[in-house]
Amino acid sequence: MKLKHRIIAATGAVLVAAAALAGCSSDADQASRNLSTAAEAFEVQRTIIAVNGITGERIFFAEGRCSMESAESFLPGALEITCKQGPDEYRKHFLLLGDQDSVAITQEKPIDVSEYHTRIVLKPQNVIPEFDIMMGEDQ
Repeated sequence: MKLKHRIIAATGAVLVAAAALAGCSSDADQASRNLSTAAEAFEVQRTIIAVNGITGERIFFAEGRCSMESAESFLPGALEITCKQGPDEYRKHFLLLGDQDSVAITQEKPIDVSEYHTRIVLKPQNVIPEFDIMMGEDQ
């Protein structure tokens, strides 16, 4: 019986700690998370403008139900922008931001993707393993 009480006590302690940590966020933090979630679901109308820092020229403009995320794994200083253009039309844009110049990479035509299904691309060269066979004396 002692083990059962210890498990119950440990579970209770974890739940209390989780509740205490959840209570540490401010209303502004929660509102920010909710806005981000709504933007990821294409519920937020946005205007996105990129400007050349030297000339002041506008080099990119997007307006609509868009989601913007950091694309640092793609390239340092990059932003990934995905916009919903219609019921089944999506466009993805990348902005590569530099010290003096910025480059906008845009998708010109929408493609048909599903927001309800996962697309899986299998390449035979990635599915079939490559073997290296070494024969001879062990060293």
